[in-house]
Amino acid sequence: MKKIKIDGEFIKLDSLLKFAGLVETGGHAKIEILGGSVLVNNEICLQRGRKIKIGDCVSFNGQEIVVE
Repeated sequence: MKKIKIDGEFIKLDSLLKFAGLVETGGHAKIEILGGSVLVNNEICLQRGRKIKIGDCVSFNGQEIVVE
């Protein structure tokens, strides 16, 4: 499990995937999210602009990210 610290109240899901190094581009993040490959708090999320807040857990490609 990887922990990511954010400065503001939230980070958008596509930006988080890119920031964490799980995808190379925002376009790749969009494809993966819309394809149903990304879970937020153990539920499939199809919203690339979803606000990920402190305490949320994002799972993608066998990796988990917890936002702090």
